[in-house]
Amino acid sequence: MPVAGLGTRFLPATKAQPKEMLTVVDRPLIQYAVEEAVAAGSDEVILVSAPSKGTILDHFRVDPALEAALAAGAKHALLEIVRDVGRLAKVRAVMQGEPLGVGHAILQAREAVGNEVFGVAFPDDLILAEVPVLEQLRRVQEQRGGIVVAVERVPAERVDRYGVIDGDQVANGVHRVNRLVEKPPVDRAPSNLAIVGRYVFAPDIFEWIERTGAGVGGEIQITDAMQAALETMPCHAVVFEGKRYDCGSRFGFVQATIAVARRDPDLAGPLAEFLATGQ
Repeated sequence: MPVAGLGTRFLPATKAQPKEMLTVVDRPLIQYAVEEAVAAGSDEVILVSAPSKGTILDHFRVDPALEAALAAGAKHALLEIVRDVGRLAKVRAVMQGEPLGVGHAILQAREAVGNEVFGVAFPDDLILAEVPVLEQLRRVQEQRGGIVVAVERVPAERVDRYGVIDGDQVANGVHRVNRLVEKPPVDRAPSNLAIVGRYVFAPDIFEWIERTGAGVGGEIQITDAMQAALETMPCHAVVFEGKRYDCGSRFGFVQATIAVARRDPDLAGPLAEFLATGQ
């Protein structure tokens, strides 16, 4: 999970805390992403982080003082919530010294990942789905190998904000990728199937990232590495089932908060009344 960004869109809230720790109802963004990874079968999460973001790791550590205080106060339900966070997964961090792009961030985790198939999730993308998106991708990767990426259809006029695919449908919601283009001009985009922040990779991708030079924005783009890797391994795109909220934007964050609150039995009724009446 790349988490080294500065979160400048949310200043001043992110001046003293990582954007990944911004809370959607009752959990920080990073916890939603970790829970999704665990539900897809992961037992270890590697944060590609920066030294200033230690509070993310703190969130997943056992806190004996807090647990003791909750136990002493007979706040058993809250105690279990706190303990569950510490039990979710083994969460550790590797450092990204410079912000040189998503491809560079993923490469920093090479030693920690080893020779295993691995997923990549961007906590900015909060996705509500019956089957976790990483699990949807894992199933396709297990069948077809190589690289699997999540995509969604976006308005044609917005394709220049995304990496997009050119591919052929080979199964319901699954496309074999022939070409990937990072932030193409609107009039030259091969499709409106935009890559979003969920991937599953065979470990061979690290070799291709190492060979990849700076691309759009002067950064090492994972899309460029994936395009090069098509020489030796397949790539498939999954039009995932679920609803994505772009919590890297203020409006997307508000949308996500409302969507999560609507799924909470304690909040759904009061929220509906508030949205209908404004009070």
